[in-house]
Amino acid sequence: MNRLAPNSLLARLASGQPLYGLWLGIPDTSVAEIVATAGFDWLVVDHEHGPFEVRDVMRHLQALAPYNVAPIVRPVDGNPALLKKLCDIGAQSFLVPMMDTPDQAAAVVQAVKYPPDGIRGMGTSMARAAGWNTVPDYIHDANREMCVIVQAETSLALENLSAIAGTQGIDGVFFGPADLSASMGYPGEANHPEVVRAIKEGLGTVRAAGKHAGLLCLDPRDAKAYLADGASFIGVGVDTLLIGNAARALAAQYRGSDEDETPAGY
Repeated sequence: MNRLAPNSLLARLASGQPLYGLWLGIPDTSVAEIVATAGFDWLVVDHEHGPFEVRDVMRHLQALAPYNVAPIVRPVDGNPALLKKLCDIGAQSFLVPMMDTPDQAAAVVQAVKYPPDGIRGMGTSMARAAGWNTVPDYIHDANREMCVIVQAETSLALENLSAIAGTQGIDGVFFGPADLSASMGYPGEANHPEVVRAIKEGLGTVRAAGKHAGLLCLDPRDAKAYLADGASFIGVGVDTLLIGNAARALAAQYRGSDEDETPAGY
């Protein structure tokens, strides 16, 4: 008999231990499986910026299923029709970008949960998540296994942060330093003192609401500082950058170059 898989990300977050994750932007399941064995706590399948379609996301969820890592799907936006499809193919954890208001956050929660808690449409006979109608009581149990994390990436989101974090059904808030820096008037300067200050204050606001707080931070020293300021889950790498940087470093060894260039951004 098929059973509803518990959401491992929710369990990991509840442990109180710092969680480290990696972005998947390459739509190849071999890359996903290689990374899945590396020891990260979670992996983001990036439908927002990566060249993924819904079928690609499903294949990644299938590829990651045997491994001890929690998959998170970042949809391109909070469109309820898209979220419904992602739920049906098996996504249980969502990282939803550009959430500026509590109403937007509440709408995402509604979209991923069945009535009476939400508006997710019924379609279990075609849903991988329900084992194509072979998971007993799926429609009654699915809601509790959904994890909704929203991204605060604008000045407006910071203004509304307390209300966003306090929205019922929101499990966490994730800060996007790159977009936030642009919104604050410092494009390309994710480490600008004002941006860092805003994130650190934001981490405290989210934690005060009793929710989990995270961010993307590729510098180990900065990540350690953000942990001290209340972050509980941190994205520490991107597959495209890992491959690109390693390839450039290897080529430089043989070309006699002492350059160590890391592309700016993300």
